[in-house]
Amino acid sequence: MYKGKPANMKAKSFCLQLRTERAPQFIDITGWVGECVAKSKVSNGFVVVYSKHTTAAIKINENEPLLIEDMSKFLEKISPRNGGYQHNDFTIRTVNMTSDESPNAHAHLQHLLLGTSETVPIVDGSMQFGQYQSVFFIELDHPRDREVMVQVVGD
Repeated sequence: MYKGKPANMKAKSFCLQLRTERAPQFIDITGWVGECVAKSKVSNGFVVVYSKHTTAAIKINENEPLLIEDMSKFLEKISPRNGGYQHNDFTIRTVNMTSDESPNAHAHLQHLLLGTSETVPIVDGSMQFGQYQSVFFIELDHPRDREVMVQVVGD
């Protein structure tokens, strides 16, 4: 029976603290993820990029300004900020309430479509992106402090 990881397998974790400015906000973190991969010394494996938030997502897409505007409009159309959501009705909601609670059901619903993480293969020390791919941290709620985790695994 196999127990543990092979002697040459590595796993390194990194954390990025950032402050968002608006929502939605698409923040290209590809360069930082690449730095994490380089620091890890992993030649072949994968990198997982993970948002520690239910109202902020990680997605791979093209970093083109007009497309980012289109994606922002798409998110608003799918789940409008001012929609009528039970989660936003603080007269009936009693679970997971904080003193600074904000009406953010739209952000949770948008997050359902986008997701919490992305995984990128690493071959010969390089992330294997297509020509136009970038990794985005996407703020869906409102400006605040956020945290992104990266874990690089391989040999």
